[in-house]
Amino acid sequence: MPDSLTAFELLLDIDQRCRSLAAGPVAEPAAAHTWSGIGFRIGEQCFVAPMGEIAEILHEPRFTLLPGVKPWVRGVANLRGQLLPIMDLCGFFGVELSPLRKQRRVLVLEYDDIFVGLQVDEVLGMQHFAQTDLDT
Repeated sequence: MPDSLTAFELLLDIDQRCRSLAAGPVAEPAAAHTWSGIGFRIGEQCFVAPMGEIAEILHEPRFTLLPGVKPWVRGVANLRGQLLPIMDLCGFFGVELSPLRKQRRVLVLEYDDIFVGLQVDEVLGMQHFAQTDLDT
């Protein structure tokens, strides 16, 4: 290498040598087929609902009781101008509802013509699973 190279020319030479020695683009690993779900607890049992079936998760909203309905029908709530029927999943399955009100959540399902809130003891968060783990 001649000593008469300017600093800029030297940097250009280093850049060209680095580019020629660099490996080609790193191949992306094959995308694993996964699905995501929201984990929740009813009594002592834990469940997962696919993300596509949950529209949103709410703290327990104010609701109006309905006369003459099953005990597991909690009532209806006003969710941004839309009536949201709230069902107590613990009551439906005959499990005692957790006394810890701060952990209770309502999973809002919006699927085709169904718009309903399912009250659960606790939401555990989002998890990712292999597609083979999905039982439909």
